[in-house]
Formats: sequence, structure tokens, C-alpha cells
Amino acid sequence: MNKHFTFLGALALSAGLTLQAQNVNQLVVQANKLGAEIQPTLYGHFFEDINFGADGGLYAELIKNRSFEFPDKFAGWEIFGNVTLQDDGPFKRNPHYVRLGNPGHMHKHTGLENGGFFGIGLKANEKYRFTVWARGENQKISVELIDNASMGESQVITQQEVAINSKEWKKYEVILTSPVTFEKAHLRIFLTTPGTLDLEHVSLFPTDTWKGRENGLRKDLVQALVDTKPGVFRFPGGCIVEGTDLATRYNWKNSVGPVEDRPLNENRWHYSFPYRFFPDYFQTYGMGFYELFLLAEDMGAEPLPVVSCGLACQFQNDNPEAHVKVCDLGSYIQDALDLIEFANGSTDTRWGKLRADMGHPAPFNLKFIAVGNEQWGPEYPEHLKPFVEAIRKAYPDIHIIGSSGPNSEGDQFDYLWPEMKKLKVDLVDEHFYRPEDWFLKSGNRYDNYDRKGPKVFAGEYACHGKGKKWNHFEASLLEAAFLTGVERNADVVYMATYAPLLAHVEGWQWRPDLIWFDNLRSVRSCSWYVQSLYGHNKGTNVVPLTMDKQPVSGQEGQNGLFASAVWDEPTQTYIVKVTNVSDKTQKLNVEFKGLKKSVQLGEGTCTTLHSDNLDAENTLDNPNLIVPKESKISIENNVLNTEIGAKTFAVYKFVKTTK
Repeated sequence: MNKHFTFLGALALSAGLTLQAQNVNQLVVQANKLGAEIQPTLYGHFFEDINFGADGGLYAELIKNRSFEFPDKFAGWEIFGNVTLQDDGPFKRNPHYVRLGNPGHMHKHTGLENGGFFGIGLKANEKYRFTVWARGENQKISVELIDNASMGESQVITQQEVAINSKEWKKYEVILTSPVTFEKAHLRIFLTTPGTLDLEHVSLFPTDTWKGRENGLRKDLVQALVDTKPGVFRFPGGCIVEGTDLATRYNWKNSVGPVEDRPLNENRWHYSFPYRFFPDYFQTYGMGFYELFLLAEDMGAEPLPVVSCGLACQFQNDNPEAHVKVCDLGSYIQDALDLIEFANGSTDTRWGKLRADMGHPAPFNLKFIAVGNEQWGPEYPEHLKPFVEAIRKAYPDIHIIGSSGPNSEGDQFDYLWPEMKKLKVDLVDEHFYRPEDWFLKSGNRYDNYDRKGPKVFAGEYACHGKGKKWNHFEASLLEAAFLTGVERNADVVYMATYAPLLAHVEGWQWRPDLIWFDNLRSVRSCSWYVQSLYGHNKGTNVVPLTMDKQPVSGQEGQNGLFASAVWDEPTQTYIVKVTNVSDKTQKLNVEFKGLKKSVQLGEGTCTTLHSDNLDAENTLDNPNLIVPKESKISIENNVLNTEIGAKTFAVYKFVKTTK
């Protein structure tokens, strides 16, 4: 009886252990087999002036239409009294200015008022630099920041007087300090003396810009970019480089030199979506290529400028006459060569000298250039070929990036990849704004890519939920899952950048976006935290990680798990990233195999990103609703036994030590 009971008990115990083992996801990290080197550029940012991302956003200028060059010359302004428009100003490419004259009665007033971009945001006790180019003899203006909706005795928040005392054009400056925080202020200027006065390039910046630069960038937004630890920075955009027509494409040469003389350009995003229409959305080029190169340098990211290949947006142009003929591409090719000279040329070259004159004698050390954006068909390789030939001849060390078109698969994609190989571009830019099921099925997208061809730049991607195309946690979770496959294939994928980057809550055309902001505040989305966790835990080498000898990419039988592992040489750390997209907690057994007996992994950390509500997102009013949480985690004999919660992204880190 006892023997029979013992046998049955042992059998039951064995069955229980087997069942338990079946419920544990066994992950194996081949810790002794360092794989592909991970490029420093693997995770980064892509900036395009969409959603008021530049003027009214990252560019800290607070005045709209400061040079009176919008098609409606007084757009953004209210004028009163004797104000007239003139067109023979001191700046050749921005010739318009305003003349203020006597209103004709001692109790009437002459002046103008600007509401900025959805108002002018002021912070208590902060200083604002007002500058203006002016001419006039013995004239004065009152410069005021006001609250039009005030119920107080005065609308004025702060005020300073500026004396104008020159017959010739001269730049004047005054500092205003705001005693209050207010999101919707206006700038008002009164002529306070009899006579005539001319004003041009009316500007207002916070003095506390990023690094204190006068023509500076908004500090909190730059900090949000820096904090993800980006390795590459693509700019100035995609579609705006193409232009709705070539006349309004982004022209980098118009974006450098004195800021007062950079000509206005149309922004195609003001009319691309009639259901999100912003007719007063233009590009002043105040944040031009010089400022964007500086920003890349500040972030420690490789600059990656995009230039036009002579094809206007093909979505918007069926007529071949809308594009430059291949035989007429000379000036476009020269623009690309001159851009490289601007970035890298010595100060005795034309464009290198301009860079030095703007304040940066040292080269920007440009290594990459992209030619074209979401082009397709035979027109694109035909246009790209002469660019490749000219750049290879003049600058053989520059890496050239081509495109696979606007889609992540399909006829256009399948046609362009072989064409890019024929042209021997260094990287191919892939774009995918796709729904949830695409991301769930694409964890192994790059596993079978050609290892000998051009490398991949995943230049624009984001999960766009079906029926909920806005920021929400589930979309970010699926992006985290997808990126394990990007990381596992770091020998093929050299760069990846989410898009779009920035959006003003009152001026957006496209969502989801990485960072949202209003005039005073900004919020980092759940997708931002995914990017940051990858950027800060990139590592230096891929390490093989498998489950039943297969990559962990959400395959059948893998219980909704996606995973990758890397080794970081400077910190001697193994980093394992696991995303659980299932609705159940999953047990993990992670074994670090191949380590010498003298090597031991010590106590580590586990950082998780999770939300019970899959539709939840961080907001301006609740910016920390969903943020990573870090805790200590133990490991025994180089084996981690733990659990990962449902709908959770986790990063596990263990430092290698010697016994």
C-alpha cells in the first residue's frame, strides 16, 4: 500500500513539475556569443515642420508673421490708427515693413497687436527679449504684453518704452519681465510720439531658450529630445522637402544666413488635410539648417539632412511636368553638394565660410545625406542615379540614403529595393504607419533580409490603431514589441526614428505624435518612453536570445512574447528587453548560458512600462499617468526566474562581475 502510494505520489509530482515547466517561458541568452555591433545611430529622431512643430513650437519665436511677409501681409496682426504697409525695406528677400504715423487726433492711437501662435505663453518672473528693426527721428513706442480678457483695471501685464533715434535702419532691443504666468497673452505696440516711424522684423523670444541662444529653441522641447539619448537626427522633414510643387519645396539655402533675410516659404501642411485646415501656417526658416545642425550636435546625434531629388510630391502630382527632368537636375545636385560643403567644408570655401560666419568655424562632421523622400516608380531611381554619381565622386565617404517609397510592402516597395541595390546606396529608408495587426505580425520582419545589400533606415514609423488613430498605451506597447526585432537585426537595421515628433494641441494635422505641447507645457507620450528605454539601453552588441531555439518574435506558441538581448561593453551589462502583448501574466525563466564559472551576474534592475487601461495616455494635465517604474531584481546562478505582467514592456539589466 505504501509503495503504491509512493509511486502514485511520485507520478503526480512528476506530472506537476512537467505542467509547471510547460507554464514557464524558457528563454536562453547565449551570453558568450557576441553578435552584430549595434550602430550608435540605431535610435533617434525625425523632425518635420508639421503640427506647428517649428514656428509656434520648437522654434521659440513668439510672434507670428514678424516680417509682414505672409500672403495676407497683416495676418496675425491687428492694426489701429495710421498704419501702412511698405515694400522697400532693408532686407532684400523680406522687403515689407510697416509705417506708423500720426493718428490725426490727440485722443486717437496708432499701433498694432499680435496674438502669436494660439496666444503668447508667459511664465511668472521670466524675461522676454523684444527686438525690432526700426528707423525714425526722436520717436518712441510703448511695447506691452497684455491680457485682452482681463477684468482688471488694465490689460497690461508688463510694459517697456523704446526710443527710436536713427534715420537709418537699426536694431533695437528691450527686455520685458512677466509678473504672472499666462498662456494667451498678446503683444501690443503703441506709437507714443507725433511723427512717423518704420518697423520691421518684430520679434519676441524668451531669454531662457535652449543654451540661451538669442535665435533659440524652446528649452523644454529640446530637453525632451535630448532625454531619449538619440543617435541620429533626420531633418527638415519628408513631404515638405518634396513640396506640393517644387516652387514651395524646402530649400536649405533659403534657411541659412541672417535670420532677418530668410524668405518665407509655404508650409504644405496648412492645406494637406482640409478637415484640419490652418491657412496661417507658414515656414519662416528661422530655425533653418544651421540651427538644425546645431541641435543635432547638442543632442550628440548624427545629422541626417534630406534634400529634394527634383520630384514634387507624387501623391499630389500626376502630371510629369510637375517634376524636374533628369537632364535638368544640375542645380538640385549642386544644392546637395553645397550642403555637404556647408556642413563639412573648410572656412576658405564659400559655404564653409558661411557656416563659420554664422558662428561655427568647426565642421559639423556630416556623414549621411538622404536624397528624396516617399518617391516611387522608375522616375525615382532615374532621378537618384546622377545624385549618387556626383556625391560619390566629390565626397566618397558620405553615406547616401535612398527610399523604398511610401509603403512597407507591395509593388512599389518590391520594385524599389532592387533598384536601390543596383544604385548601391548605403541605406534604404522604409516608412510604415500601420495598424495593430501589422506590428503584431512584424516582429520577425528583418530576420531574413539580405545581409549583403544596403542597410535599413526605418525612417518613419508609428502604430496607428484601427478606429483610434491617436496616442494610446496599446499602440506604444506594440511599437516596443516591434523594436525587439529591429534590435535583434542590428546587422541590417542601422537607424530607426518614430514620426511625427512634435504636435501643438491646438494646431495639429497628424496624430499620433511623440511629444505634445501647448504654449507653456509639454508632455511625453507613452511612445516617447518606449523610445527612451530603447535609447538608454541600446548596448554595443546583439546577443542571441531564443525560445525553443527560435527568435522570440510573437510567433505561435510564444504566448505573446517579443524579446531581444544586448551586451553593453562600457558598463559590462547584459540587457534583456521583453514585451508581453498577451492579456495574461507570463512566467519567465531566462538563462544566461556560456558564461565562465568565474563570472556571475549580480543583482539587477527591472524597468517596466504598463497600463491597465490600453486606451490611456499621458496628457498635459496628467503627464505622469503612464511612466516607467524601476525595481531591484535578483538572479541566481545566472538564471532569472520572474514574471512579466500582461500588456507590459520590461527591461532587465545585469552587470557582469567576477567571483
